[in-house]
Amino acid sequence: MAHLTKPTTYDIKDSNIALLGSDLEKRVREAAGDKESAWTDAGTAVGIQVWRIEQFKVVAWPKDKLGSFYDGDSYIVLNTYKKTPDAQTLSYDLHFWLGENTSQDEAGTAAYKTVELDDHLHGVPVQYREVQGFESTRFLSYFPHFVCRHGGVASGFHHVTAEPVQNVRKLYVIKLSKHNNHTSLVVRQVAATAESLVEGDVYVLEKGADVAWQFNTKTSPHQERYRAAEFADTLVSSPNHKKVFDEGDSGAGAFLAEFGKDTHVSPARAAPPAAAPPVVFRLSDAGGQVTFAPVESSASASLSAADAFLLDNSRDPAHPAIYVWIGSGASLAEQRLAPQYAQRYLHERLAAGEVRAHGAATSIVMMREGHESPAFVPVLKAWGGHA
Repeated sequence: MAHLTKPTTYDIKDSNIALLGSDLEKRVREAAGDKESAWTDAGTAVGIQVWRIEQFKVVAWPKDKLGSFYDGDSYIVLNTYKKTPDAQTLSYDLHFWLGENTSQDEAGTAAYKTVELDDHLHGVPVQYREVQGFESTRFLSYFPHFVCRHGGVASGFHHVTAEPVQNVRKLYVIKLSKHNNHTSLVVRQVAATAESLVEGDVYVLEKGADVAWQFNTKTSPHQERYRAAEFADTLVSSPNHKKVFDEGDSGAGAFLAEFGKDTHVSPARAAPPAAAPPVVFRLSDAGGQVTFAPVESSASASLSAADAFLLDNSRDPAHPAIYVWIGSGASLAEQRLAPQYAQRYLHERLAAGEVRAHGAATSIVMMREGHESPAFVPVLKAWGGHA
């Protein structure tokens, strides 16, 4: 009997945009054919659309599962909106989301197909690479409940468990994400071990079938406690099947005992370091050869429409990102090379140890002149320039 083996797990540091001419691109093209039917209705109306990558195919994610993600998968998410209520044209945010256990094939396919959808929408979308655990607040704002669980469907491999479903314990940490005036509930499944319990957080333990226990650490925010109760309600058929424990109360020991004898809550993790100033590079082939050089900031600094630029904000501990800005007059070579230079630049910084905290999870955000990401403008101003 043949055994299915798990494909190579994707290394988040690997290239995921520079796919042109690669063996992976050839396999994706062969699997998808010349025309991607999944894009037929993509971006035709305001709203959120999600697709999951399955065996090199782009498969529409059910509407009733919007906001549910699995760490073994890769997804494409399209936000279609109008910048103003009276706008005559549609605008787009185009994200590909990579689970920490996704396969190399899935991650590469998601990146390639994102570029394909961008072409289908005539280059208007702002493109984002989203990495599990470090999603942009803009991405999280699309979903009232963002829930990330273990599992998924990988090429040639099915995630399974040897335990009966009723005996499987699942531990979730509850957070809130704020974007403008919108607050989203963010639920992430973590290892059901004592090491996962950290001061300042709220947890929900799914104790098999139809039983949920909520645990509030001493310094956890009250709003997170309230929203955690909402999530716990979705796991049980009756409120009588749910219990709430507060750290320090006499009954809390029953929850902690689920994770072993003498289990205690670990101290909160140290605050991330302060952000460093952004840095800008120009990519140009105006002189006949491609040059990639830093640009000094000044009160009158601006981005030239004739070239492409890379703005490195990867040392922002909250939302590390590298922005790729492509001018309206940029050459075809500059347009094609810009995201590849961004990926190579990030790799070199990682290899040199210059990007430490969350460096591998740095987002790469690509946009064209006139379709800038809202987050890009303040970062550009912090550098000292303007588009």
